[in-house]
Amino acid sequence: MSLNTEKNLKKYYSIGEVARRFGVTESLLRYWEREFPSISPRKAGRGIRQYTEEDMEEIELIHNMLKVRGMKIAAAREALEKSRGKARRTKDLYTRLTAIRAELVSIRKELDEAVQ
Repeated sequence: MSLNTEKNLKKYYSIGEVARRFGVTESLLRYWEREFPSISPRKAGRGIRQYTEEDMEEIELIHNMLKVRGMKIAAAREALEKSRGKARRTKDLYTRLTAIRAELVSIRKELDEAVQ
């Protein structure tokens, strides 16, 4: 879910706005920051948190796991790590396959030139 619509083009959200958006307390958001390092709002002067769109998406994912699906924090953390690991492996696989394809295209070109 993207919060950036034509009506809402904010770059940063305050902790109060984020808390209201997800129906949680500000202290719970600060706790989630300690438990989930992937939530890392920018801290402006006097330690004021500024959440980006990416932070909001991560919080939405965590909120869904903890509050909607009822997962425990350890299970949610493990699920996030597994999904990120899977995404990394998929990216690595794609990179390798792209390199293999480029090599095969090169070999085919060499073979075509040798036949002519």
